[in-house]
Amino acid sequence: MTALRIALVALAVGGALPAQGGGNAGSMAHLPDDAALPIVFTRTVSAAHARPGDPVQARTTQAVRLSDGREVPSGSLVKGHVLASKPFQYDKTPYATQVAGTLEIQIDSLDAQGQAVPLHVALRALADPFASQAAWEAKSTDLDSLGTTTQVGGDLLVPSQSEIRNQNGDVIGYNKKGGQFAHLLAAGGGAVTCKPGNTEQPVSRFSASACGLYGFGDISLTSYTDSQIGLSSTHVSPAIDKHSTALLESLQD
Repeated sequence: MTALRIALVALAVGGALPAQGGGNAGSMAHLPDDAALPIVFTRTVSAAHARPGDPVQARTTQAVRLSDGREVPSGSLVKGHVLASKPFQYDKTPYATQVAGTLEIQIDSLDAQGQAVPLHVALRALADPFASQAAWEAKSTDLDSLGTTTQVGGDLLVPSQSEIRNQNGDVIGYNKKGGQFAHLLAAGGGAVTCKPGNTEQPVSRFSASACGLYGFGDISLTSYTDSQIGLSSTHVSPAIDKHSTALLESLQD
């Protein structure tokens, strides 16, 4: 009888306590609200060829921290998919109103050491490969011996210095061992409205005030929130080319 009583007590206690290591089972890790997520696309996605459901892949360009404190390293996989696409087809009819080609993708998840962390993000800035590469290249001039680079959006970074400055010389961010960091600034970029932040965020090659499209020419942004990026053009089939970069921002659920 004593053994039976002990067994019943153990069973009751075991049922009342959470399983070890399962304390966070009801609260999946996520990006904190307003956290920045800089990424580089590793595959071209073009309205000329893409179909709904096709995969979209990118990788982080700086480490980010999750709500549970874990750090997700630079180079981590970001997954998404194509929602819709329509290639641009030129209408040769005299005085015809051209029908826009469109591309819409959704950003789905961030790989955190094998765990797929769902993403609910908005786009702050998107730069094509040329604008992205230019942000890493020093100005070719004898007037600058420090190798100053211009981040996407216009801020100035001197590799040997810790401070990042805007065009007026004001310090707006810092160049650290883990990358470039700043408080995000309010800005407007075409269809995009970027709000300010009050915490230091990883921005990689983007300025604190970077907002909208950079280097996309005749392509317009049609959606940028709820994890969706939409592009439209009446001149070309919209595409996000390999090596394009983006600065995403986590939204409040």
